[in-house]
Amino acid sequence: MSLFEQLSLFRLPPVEAGKKVRQLAIGDRIVDYELRQAAGRRLGLSIDERGLRVGAPKSLTLHAIESFVLSHGDWVLKKLAELSARHGQRYVAIREGSRLPVLGEETVVRVEAGANRSRWCGDTLVIAARPDADLDQLGRRALQRRAMTHFGERLGHFAARLGRPVPALALSSARTRWGSCSTKTGIRINWRLIHLPPRFADYVIAHELAHLVHMNHSPRFWRQVGELYPDWQSVRAELKARANEIPII
Repeated sequence: MSLFEQLSLFRLPPVEAGKKVRQLAIGDRIVDYELRQAAGRRLGLSIDERGLRVGAPKSLTLHAIESFVLSHGDWVLKKLAELSARHGQRYVAIREGSRLPVLGEETVVRVEAGANRSRWCGDTLVIAARPDADLDQLGRRALQRRAMTHFGERLGHFAARLGRPVPALALSSARTRWGSCSTKTGIRINWRLIHLPPRFADYVIAHELAHLVHMNHSPRFWRQVGELYPDWQSVRAELKARANEIPII
């Protein structure tokens, strides 16, 4: 498949006004980049764990912006390679044959023609996609639906142990927190826990539920966590150690 065909098949649409995700051929690679345009913004590049980001004045044309990126192509490829080396195999593109962990087991991705739908067939995630589909986005949505179902079941289990009604559940994409709790809005759990064995989400759910009783981290709070999930200390320590195993999609 030519570079032109790859760009046509996997070009990412804008996600919101002023913040656009695109793809560009640099050498023999297709590189994703996030475009941020605003009045008065200076033209510049940055690369971190989220990938390549390009800031540009709102008045600048896309051709001029991409010409600027290409003029720094060697630097971009070098930095992306360094980032990939530091993070190992964390970056996973959702494509035919991709493999990723789901609840501690390996899931294989299959891509077929369809109307941007997905379904689970045992340990296989089948994505039926249009030619212009954003496969990564479809994959994330499928994983988030799986997370919502699994977390909801586990939340019901632990709420029953706590003797309280099941609170509202929502998913989080936070970069630094596994969960949060509010007596008004309910509990939010980081959907990326779906990639780890079930015990990790169980601990986080028990932790957040305990906050419905004690909105602090006092000794009484930790005793409550222990009543819900006795092995919380070892799982909490293991979660910190294994956080970097979670793939970035």
